[in-house]
Amino acid sequence: MNPKQIAVLGLGYVGCVSAACLARIGHRVTGVDRDEFKVSQVRSGCAPFYEPGLAEIVRDEVAAGRLTATTELADAIRDADIALICVGTPSERNGNLGLDQLNRIAGEIASLLPGRAKGLIVAVRSTVFPGTCESMVIPQFLDHPQVAVVSNPEFLREGSAIQDFVEPSLVVVGGADVAAVQAVADIYEPLGVAPCLVSLGTAEMIKYSCNAFHAVKISFANEIGALCGEMKISPFEVMETLCRDTRLNISAAYLKPGFAFGGSCLPKDLRALVYRASRLDLKLPMLEAVMPSNLRHLDRAIQSVLDLPQDSKTGIYGLAFKENTDDLRESPVVTLIEHLIGKGRDIRIFDPHIQIEQIYGSNKNFVLKAIPHIGKLMVGSLDELLAWSDSVVIAQKPNVEMKTSIRNSAKSVLDLVGMGA
Repeated sequence: MNPKQIAVLGLGYVGCVSAACLARIGHRVTGVDRDEFKVSQVRSGCAPFYEPGLAEIVRDEVAAGRLTATTELADAIRDADIALICVGTPSERNGNLGLDQLNRIAGEIASLLPGRAKGLIVAVRSTVFPGTCESMVIPQFLDHPQVAVVSNPEFLREGSAIQDFVEPSLVVVGGADVAAVQAVADIYEPLGVAPCLVSLGTAEMIKYSCNAFHAVKISFANEIGALCGEMKISPFEVMETLCRDTRLNISAAYLKPGFAFGGSCLPKDLRALVYRASRLDLKLPMLEAVMPSNLRHLDRAIQSVLDLPQDSKTGIYGLAFKENTDDLRESPVVTLIEHLIGKGRDIRIFDPHIQIEQIYGSNKNFVLKAIPHIGKLMVGSLDELLAWSDSVVIAQKPNVEMKTSIRNSAKSVLDLVGMGA
């Protein structure tokens, strides 16, 4: 590893832990903060707040000469290769982020750059909403071509921040300057984790996505626990068993943006859970919101199809609720087609596993109740659909062969399912 001179701007929980741990893995680090108490604590080899293991690292790295602190930004920036911004972005009353500290520190860095020939990477470690670096930080350095701005979000939990830093589950760096992104990723090389090098907005959004997912998991477990409690069932046994499934439950399964869900299981079982909870006078706001959320997502898909030229011939690939089945029950595609017909759109449909004359029972009843003349809208092959259509809506993931045919058709394609993901 090539040790870097790093200025860590902000000595709160994120900044101080980052500064101490970066020094521990061999970099030369100067922490900067307006708070003289924090600075004096670090300079004397003490942690300015309690975090398990932090005091020992600060003590050792200050003694080794790899870590120091100052209230003067100019002193830290003068020889720095990387300025790691770790200032607070607190919530405002309306839920928006308070970005005053970020705006101020970026401006102060810019004011110190005239006459500087050495390059500088400004890495924003603070949690900021996507677009913040682009709209607020980068404009501060438009007159300084030697400066590159990247996003380097943190994933540190108070109480286990040291372990989270030295044994990271994620290292994310995003930006347009490939060399700058790699340079920031390289400072974490001793940790032995392959970094995720992404776009600027993606890096900013990953932090929010992770935290939102954590909140959803906690709320889900608590709502299932509450329902179990009312039914005299052990919530711990339920959730412990649920977590043993690492193929579908605790896994990447279903965590891919796409079309609305449907079928004979998920909608039915969600409704049953919510209904049973209501009979127990138990409100489960998150679970109650899942079906409305799914409907809103379907509404967005419908609108995206309606935004296609009104006089175009629209081919729909897929009719079943997902690929590799002929199950039409509660298929969101059926609802989509109903809306398109209602708006007078000219459509044709192809599904490789459905022949209307061969379906029966609840499958047949569901689709014929929604679209009585569905047989007249179906075509027998993908080639026929592509030959007829001006644009093609992908409402079900095609296999490799059909995906290739669609892409080679030169038709306008609206992908609702993430066909290329």
